[in-house]
Amino acid sequence: MNLKTTYLGLQLKNPLVASSSPISHTLEGMKKLEDAGAAAIVMYSLFEEQLLLEAGELNRHLTQGSESFAEAITYFPEAEHYNLGPEEYLELIGRAKNALDIPVIASLNGSSLGGWTRFAKNMEEAGADAIELNVYYVATDPTISGSAVEDRYLEVLRAVKRTVHIPVAMKLSPYFSSMAGMARRLDAEGADGLVLFNRFYQPDIDLESLEVVPNVVLSTSDELRLRLRWIAILYGHVRASLAGSGGIHTVNDVLKMLMAGANVTMMASALLKHGAGRITDILTGLEQWMVEREYVSVNQMQGSMSQKSVADPAAFERANYMKSLQSYR
Repeated sequence: MNLKTTYLGLQLKNPLVASSSPISHTLEGMKKLEDAGAAAIVMYSLFEEQLLLEAGELNRHLTQGSESFAEAITYFPEAEHYNLGPEEYLELIGRAKNALDIPVIASLNGSSLGGWTRFAKNMEEAGADAIELNVYYVATDPTISGSAVEDRYLEVLRAVKRTVHIPVAMKLSPYFSSMAGMARRLDAEGADGLVLFNRFYQPDIDLESLEVVPNVVLSTSDELRLRLRWIAILYGHVRASLAGSGGIHTVNDVLKMLMAGANVTMMASALLKHGAGRITDILTGLEQWMVEREYVSVNQMQGSMSQKSVADPAAFERANYMKSLQSYR
């Protein structure tokens, strides 16, 4: 039984990757993930704001204009609310590489083009096997065009690719006007992998305090279909590796994602809900399913249910849309 797969040019023992989450905040947490069977770990994200703060730049951004709006300096959390500072993050990369036998993928989270992207080189030097760029950007200015948003992603990718020699993956949102076109542009610019998709956390309103409050809701398997759809569309049309992220909770979720064309499946919410042992359970179920149906390798099923063989994917989507509507009685 061969569960091996390739992601970002890295040879992995199976397609289960622990996505960025609080579990990877400590070496102890990462060791639990490896012991449970994770094939690679995406570390907890280091934020652009942390690097600006470290460089003494964030204070200027926070205080500029604050006299004209009393709440301006409350938009960003205080430094102590961040999980790890830049130096501690680099130290954790080094410790993880010395202690673990699986690839360690560093994570940079930001939205603008600036000096923070050069920190990727520090991550490489600390021992990271790859870098995941999580460009978390919500275009709230109605004067910003869709092409300008796309260009921002491409500029960040170019800046990081110029500074490192290790693989770079882009974690994307699904909200581009042409998701397939954007994927092709990133692929052409050298993205080694595409992680589909980022989950934009939606704020809530506290009716007692009349404040906007953060509200983190863990994913469910119901979110899988959006990922399945786009990975099935992109499979065979981009050189970059494809990772399904969001809604991976069960062995069936993993199987569907692989058949759509994913190289790996990434889990965070399932691990936060059930612990690292969830990886072991899914691996056992994956092997059992493959034995029962006489699959000898993960590669054998990868992309078997993708749209690669469809001459006109757009027409195929329309046909499935019509069938779905007609199927409900």
